[in-house]
Amino acid sequence: MLRIGNGYDVHRLVEGRKLILGGVEIPHLKGVLGHSDGDVLIHAIMDALLGALALGDIGQHFPDTSNEYKDIDSMILLERVFSLIKERGYGIINLDCIIVAQQPKLKPYLDEMRNRVSKVLETEISNISIKATTEEKLGFTGNEEGIKSYCVVLLQKK
Repeated sequence: MLRIGNGYDVHRLVEGRKLILGGVEIPHLKGVLGHSDGDVLIHAIMDALLGALALGDIGQHFPDTSNEYKDIDSMILLERVFSLIKERGYGIINLDCIIVAQQPKLKPYLDEMRNRVSKVLETEISNISIKATTEEKLGFTGNEEGIKSYCVVLLQKK
């Protein structure tokens, strides 16, 4: 049995916070404002995984009203979400993600993100696609006010 899921996340960029994407800290003047570490890529991946099995969304599992998740590393949350996927007998076929940000340039960090995500999701790196694009200085991402990410995942019952 195959299941597909779609995920999306967006956060405001602010000074004084770290920019963490795909579990990788990226040097930049601005970071992501969020209850957790604000890793929009990992949040989109988690929502895609949860959506594929109709398990709700990350807000249901990790509410931003809980101090337990304040500033938590999103990779820890991804591990918890993936354990739900495995408990139901599913594994990753592939994952395709896009990060939308005007700055910084993300190409130098994409392989490290893919590697970290593939390890947590217990799959080959060739099953993990992470791309980055800009919006050509249009909208809130183009004006460097925020950053967003999309993800689609295909799961298979083992």
